[in-house]
This record gives sequence, C-alpha cells and structure tokens, in this order.
Amino acid sequence: MTEPVLTVAEMREAEKAAMDRGTNEWELMQRAGTNAAQWIMRMAAGRPVTVLCGPGNNGGDGYVIADVLGRSGYEVDVIAPVEPKSETARRARSAFQGGVSSDGALRTGVAVDCLFGYGLDRKVEEPFSKILEKLAASPCYKIAIDVPSAVQSDAARVLGPLPRYDLTLALGAWKQAHFLMPAMPAMGEKRLVTIGLEFEDVSSTVSAAPKITSPKPDAHKYNRGLLAIVAGAMPGAPLLAAEAAMRAGAGYVKLFSDHSHPDAPAELVIEQGSLADALSDGRISALLIGPGLGRDDAARERLAKVLESGKPAVLDADALHLLDPELLAMADAKTLCVTPHEGELAKLCETFGVTAESKLDRARALADVTGLTVLAKGPDTILVHDGMTSFFPRGSSWLSVAGSGDVLAGILGSRLATHGDPRRAAEESVWLHHEAARLASPAFSAGELAHAVKPAMASFL
Repeated sequence: MTEPVLTVAEMREAEKAAMDRGTNEWELMQRAGTNAAQWIMRMAAGRPVTVLCGPGNNGGDGYVIADVLGRSGYEVDVIAPVEPKSETARRARSAFQGGVSSDGALRTGVAVDCLFGYGLDRKVEEPFSKILEKLAASPCYKIAIDVPSAVQSDAARVLGPLPRYDLTLALGAWKQAHFLMPAMPAMGEKRLVTIGLEFEDVSSTVSAAPKITSPKPDAHKYNRGLLAIVAGAMPGAPLLAAEAAMRAGAGYVKLFSDHSHPDAPAELVIEQGSLADALSDGRISALLIGPGLGRDDAARERLAKVLESGKPAVLDADALHLLDPELLAMADAKTLCVTPHEGELAKLCETFGVTAESKLDRARALADVTGLTVLAKGPDTILVHDGMTSFFPRGSSWLSVAGSGDVLAGILGSRLATHGDPRRAAEESVWLHHEAARLASPAFSAGELAHAVKPAMASFL
C-alpha cells in the first residue's frame, strides 16, 4: 500500500477534509492518542511513563495518551509547562483525571514527547527548551509523537535541543522531516499511526520495497537488457560500476574503454575504438556515463555522443559537472536519470538556474526545470520523477565509502537496461544498494559492496 508523505499544509488539508466528512477534531485526537498509546504500552512493558504536554493539539494528544495509559493500569506522570490553548486540547486536559505538574523529574522508564507537533515554525525557547535538554540527558526510553518537538516538519530543520529518540510515532501520515537530514537520525525507529484520514492527489510517497521479477522463460542475454558503460580518463570507477551492474539483472554488460583492464572479470566485454561506432549497436538497452569520465573536452565529447544516441541513460559523477542546457538539448530528458550527491546537485542547480534552499526543493526544482529523473543520493536519498517524489528509509551509514556511488550507478544502469523505466529503476537501485550494504556487513569496500549486489537481488525476487 502506498504511504503518502505530507507537508504541513497537506496534513492540515487532510484533517480538514476528514472534518468536512463529519469527523470532528476531538474524534481525530482520540484516535491519535489511543492508537499511539497502544505502541507506547508495547514499549513501556509495565514501566512508568512520563508524558510531556505542550499547549497545542500535540499536547492534547499527550493528555489522551496519558488517560489511556492510566486507565490501562500504568503509572503516569504528566508534565505541562503551560496550560493548553486550543479548545480541543483543553477538552483532552479536562478528560484526563490524573495529576499534572508544570515541572518535574523524568523517571527512568519511558518519556513521551508531546510538546510540539508538525506545525512548529519558530525556535523552541524556555521553558520548553529546558525540558528538551532534560529529556536529552535522561537515560529513559524516549518516544516522540508525530515529529520530535524541536523539528520543523517540512524541511527537517532543528529549532531547539534535539534529544536522540528511540521511537517516533507519525500520526495520520508521514511528514517530510521523517526522511530528511539533519533531523532524521535523531528519530530512532519510526512507525506510522493511522487515524482514519483519506488522501487524494498525493505527490510524495514512501518508496515501497520492489518486487524484482525473474527473466522470462524465453529470455536471452539481449532481451534481458544490454547495458553499455562509457569510460573515460580513469579506469577504476567504471569497472566498479560494471561489477555491480553484472549482478543487478542485466543480461549483458559492456564497457566501452580505451584503457587496459587486466583485473576485469572474464564475463565483462570490453570494447575499444570508435565510441560512435560502439553506440550504434541497436541491441543496447541503456547507457551509463560519468564514473571516471573526467571533465576535459574529450570527456564532454563522449557525453555528447551518449546523449545524441537517443538511448536511455544514467548520468553520474563527472557527467553531472559537464551537463548543461546545450548538451541536454541533444537528448530526451525523460529518458535520463541523474544521480547527484549534495555537491553535484548544487552544481546542476547552478548550471540550470535553479535556486532553492533545501536539498528536497533543489531536487524537485531541477527535475521540474529539466525534465530529468533526479535521484539525489545521500543519507536522505530523494527521488523526483515527473512531479512525483519518493522518500526512502534510511540506509546504512557504512555506505559512506569511496566508490559506493559508482556501485549505485551500476545497479541503476542495469535495472534501466532491464525494463527501461527510469523511476522504477531508480527505486530498485536504492533498495538493492541498501540491502547490499546490509549483507556486506560493516567496514566494507566498494568492491565488496558490488559483489553483495548478487545476494541482495534474492531479497526482492
């Protein structure tokens, strides 16, 4: 099932739509607090719980949580520095029969952060900042309700003291901050708490694990997809991409390179000579260019030939520094996927006149201006294709190793050659990349990561 990822405005609209259909705000709060309380009881396992309540509806959710926990036999403390301000939050406070203090010590059991919800848009100040500092220093099990109280929901900006939470419970729908740096690592495990909202015209979703199909009964090496990797100035990176590509499903992988590759595997076909002649092979399903390409005139000429070929292509690494409107005009942008890290994304945005503050906004604007499929990689990988944005669960931080981007590019090229769908190929490549990292175990090299792509494939068949 597709899980939407909403902005603050979209979440408010979804709640308003529910109320227009006859569900009042109090009922939504009851659902949110009751359903969140079920998760909290699983984690608390009988331990005392302290609920931190703020002045808005997130605080109201906290009073409902405290009420459910108390009626279920839990020992509950509520700390609320100020009285609730919204009508619905005041109703929740009145319904809670337990005691409330304006300050107090946090027990060593479980603490539930309901100070601020998804609407935070200003710096967190005292007395709330002091409570968050106290929470950060506590050894208790920490749960954030909806988003951590110091986090701005749309851009994941940190607006105050940010404890490290063990669990974050998203209410009603995922928010963008759940999948974006710098706030994402502080959220711990993340779970979605449904409250009966309905969503229409969703443009952002959480990427679901792919289902990779086996080759057809009549498959052969060409109709399974032929990926051609175009090398350039440096031999190592394209070879690394080829190692990954050969294990990601394509039936045939070629390397167009003028270098000697004595360490290349026997299964990899290496062709030298005229690139134009090599690209004229009608059996080629997709191309990959950029790893080890270089940035001189010769590299630009090779990129131009790739784009002029009209074949679907992945542009990575050096190709992203060379790409400009003149080169892009040679190709159908809808058949191209770019894979920038933060620096390369900034370069592309400068080249194509995109100005935006956050990584997410830059990726969306770049895709909108150029028509490219943009896979903005990093600890918070974002995919933008034809107006749709896909967010991904956080990958292993062990992927922060030289060459891992070449491996990702090889996987993506292989998947694109297999079926020709840029968005699908990009999603599959991220999942395979993350799974390969898991299987490779800590402290792997990029070469070991490339070899782990093969067992990673089995996880999605």
